[in-house]
Amino acid sequence: MTTSTTSISTLLVANRGEIACRIFRTCADLGIRTVAVHSDADANARHARVADTAVRLPGATPADTYLRADLVVKAAVSAGADAVHPGYGFLSENADFARAVLDAGLVWIGPPPEAIEAMASKTRAKELMGIAPLGDVTESDLPVLVKAAAGGGGRGMRVVRRLDELSAALESARAEAASAFGDGEVFVEPYLERGRHVEVQILADTHGTVWPLGTRDCSLQRRHQKVIEEAPAPALPEGLVKEVYALAVRAARSVAYVGAGTVEFLVADGRAHFLEMNTRLQVEHPVTEAVSGVDLVAEQIRVAEGHPLPLDPPPARGHAIEARLYAEDPARDWAPQTGTLHRLAVPDSVRLDTGYTDGDEIGVHYDAMLAKVVAHAPTRAEALRKLAHALENTTLHGPITNRDLLVRSLRHEEFTAARMDTGFYDRHLTELTAPAPDPHAPLAAALADAHGRSRFGGWRNLPSQPQTKRYLMAGEEHEVHYRHTREGLTADGVRVVHAGARLVVLEVDGVHRKFEVSGYGDQVHVNNTTLTALPRFPDAKAQLAPGSLLAPMPGTVVRVAEGLEVGSEVEAGQPLLWLEAMKMQHQITAPTTGTLTELRVAVGQQVEPGSLLAVVQAPL
Repeated sequence: MTTSTTSISTLLVANRGEIACRIFRTCADLGIRTVAVHSDADANARHARVADTAVRLPGATPADTYLRADLVVKAAVSAGADAVHPGYGFLSENADFARAVLDAGLVWIGPPPEAIEAMASKTRAKELMGIAPLGDVTESDLPVLVKAAAGGGGRGMRVVRRLDELSAALESARAEAASAFGDGEVFVEPYLERGRHVEVQILADTHGTVWPLGTRDCSLQRRHQKVIEEAPAPALPEGLVKEVYALAVRAARSVAYVGAGTVEFLVADGRAHFLEMNTRLQVEHPVTEAVSGVDLVAEQIRVAEGHPLPLDPPPARGHAIEARLYAEDPARDWAPQTGTLHRLAVPDSVRLDTGYTDGDEIGVHYDAMLAKVVAHAPTRAEALRKLAHALENTTLHGPITNRDLLVRSLRHEEFTAARMDTGFYDRHLTELTAPAPDPHAPLAAALADAHGRSRFGGWRNLPSQPQTKRYLMAGEEHEVHYRHTREGLTADGVRVVHAGARLVVLEVDGVHRKFEVSGYGDQVHVNNTTLTALPRFPDAKAQLAPGSLLAPMPGTVVRVAEGLEVGSEVEAGQPLLWLEAMKMQHQITAPTTGTLTELRVAVGQQVEPGSLLAVVQAPL
């Protein structure tokens, strides 16, 4: 039991992006100087700009930079830091890194290395809780989940429903886990199809106090990575809440835990099945902060300084929901997106945690999460309505995101009734990603463009022939017509109330509708609809051969199927290539049964979206 206290004056965050910025915000409130570390790819990233001091980690990939414990500790010492906060991901659950920080005479904002070792490996954590992973998997065990022993965030996880798929899933999961966490250990456990992902936030000090600081529900997941989280977990029986509280406290006390951590469960058939203990701050911690009124980062720092917690946690108040805003295309197998984030503006009614500002580049090396948007209200229904409305009214200009999916998810009857489970997106993804573009968006874009050009002589005083503009919207081409007259702009069937370069007002069925328009080159944003302006006279384009496989995202070719070469016979759906982008591996499969007639890439090659990877020719 520790009784002495210390005072932290300068803190280095061994992380990047949103979590680094969030920790810096609390440090500013506490009067603590901050130090950032950044890769070459992050030289101009927001977290490097807002810190008091920044130290370069040469290189771009996580393995060369944020996963280099020696470089991070060296950066802390050279910058004069007296403490290190690991954030989440990267080295946050690495016991050797914690020891290196302590050996350098620095304060570690986290649990003791021994606790990390005991719980950071999911296999050892299960053994500690009396649960054994599956050994030899048989047909009766299916479906099963292949899972990385280290790390989190859905990396190194694969659902296996057929025995003949197990070997490939193990190999793929090991490779992804090694790339993301520097540890390729994986294990196999039963996969519960319709469970709810429920977790307990804990906070423990060095004086023997352990708080179970409320529950969270994180059931809405894609690729085993959380998308929407809330606190408290809705519709849990009181007895089950007491059970998971007791198990969480037991897990923490079993390893003499200190600081913030999370104990995760899968709730199915009225029972709570222990999954793992995350020995770090969680991505979804803001919902717990909202309902408890506790700044978890501030308490982490206070605990590390040796201060005691009060004996009892504060009572919960209201309900909070968090949505993770990703640069990804859910309709295309969640393909991550890159490019310039031109504009991100969220209503003041909600909390925004982000590592980006307007004009920042979204690259290929790191996670695709742009921001977390959090709403807090007296009831769950009010929090749902508040968050959906805020996301719907968020200005978001740049790559494709999951914003529309989030809004539809929050309003889905299964979610509003708290009947969701981890299979929610498996069941509803098609309906949640169905295109629903605004049919008047192309006309608004054309009128705004006409007004913008009018400042340079585009207006005419005499009636003119109809003008034509073409746009690509939701994968389909749209052609609109408008006419310049003495009275202004007119369009068939719609009355133009106002047409400016940034704002167009149309009267549709007697209702005035406002359209905010912003353009970035050929990309045009009209409210929440994104369009691509097409040339008036398109150039003839060479047609791709049938069976062409194009890169769905920027990334690196990390694997080619064994023995695959030009002339190989392949089956429809057969895995041919694996791309790695934003720390996730993506499988490229044969579109048809046939012969591989072209193979344009090799392992280690970088590819851009739309690059030709291979061609599979079907039999004539």
